[in-house]
Amino acid sequence: MLAPFTEKLRSGADLTRPDIETVCSLLLDEEQPIPLRADFLRALEGKGAGAGEVAAFVEVLLQRSISPAISPAGIIDVCGTGGDRHGLVNISTASMFVTAGCGVPVVKHGNRGVTSKSGGADVLEALGVRIDTAPEQAAEILERAGCVFLFAPRYHPTFKAIAPVRKLLAEEGTPTIFNLLGPLLNPARPEFQLAGVFNLRLLPLYAEVFRLLGRRSAWAVHGESPEGGLDEVSTLGPTTVHRVEDGAIFQEQLGIEKLPISPAILADLKGGNAEENARTVVEVLEGSGSVAIRQIIALNAACSLLVTGAEAQLAEAFLRAEESISSGRALEALNKLRRATN
Repeated sequence: MLAPFTEKLRSGADLTRPDIETVCSLLLDEEQPIPLRADFLRALEGKGAGAGEVAAFVEVLLQRSISPAISPAGIIDVCGTGGDRHGLVNISTASMFVTAGCGVPVVKHGNRGVTSKSGGADVLEALGVRIDTAPEQAAEILERAGCVFLFAPRYHPTFKAIAPVRKLLAEEGTPTIFNLLGPLLNPARPEFQLAGVFNLRLLPLYAEVFRLLGRRSAWAVHGESPEGGLDEVSTLGPTTVHRVEDGAIFQEQLGIEKLPISPAILADLKGGNAEENARTVVEVLEGSGSVAIRQIIALNAACSLLVTGAEAQLAEAFLRAEESISSGRALEALNKLRRATN
């Protein structure tokens, strides 16, 4: 029964790893009453999940996921938490192709949009990429294309059981730990990760979770703009970075003053629905699109190069990302992914 764990949380106590193993079994059991599962998630949200609890949830849930049989070594996941509600183009999804065009393998894990009109899965589908490929195909797709998308529902089938509970809580405006978990549940367990975080206060949590999960190198980033925070590395203002390097955590501000980036405003980066965003991405990769959008995509790809150690300096990484676009290699990465999945 969940009730004892709910009461434990309401007393302010943290859950242990054995607690979380039991709790996950109950949360993902369709026979458990929805109100009891919702009460537990409300109580956890009320207490606030610590990094140790979040990491334990990730590890337990990954044990229940389907493995894509991809080696974690050398691969990076690029993603955002969503939730900044600015409706920008799909920057991390587009940066996947730029990064792959630089020769760095990308294993992106994601889903359809929740707070946006166009999530990563939606825009990839509109780009002609088949998103629901079988897990046993993932390694071959990565080998052929240099990048692969892992569609969350294919790898986490047990999550269907919690969907009605999450829907109920979403309708009442209550966030849950599952909102935090999305960027952390890549079943390939990548060695490297770049995660955009919409809430600045969550950066220390994500960095500590990355450390606990054993990421070799990972950045949790929060960009600034005059209109508010972004779950991306920003070309409109400074970006706060909490990074994990070999078990140590560092905090820094990423400045772009010395980069050849043109002035832009948030409106320049706005997106639309999946089809509109797909056209925008193709235009950028073909070299004919918006300069502002191309530059923020290149900047985020550049940071992926820094995370993986493919480059050591931001200026050189940015130029390499721009060259991935101008040379056509980023577009070819998209075309390879189309061919490999269809």
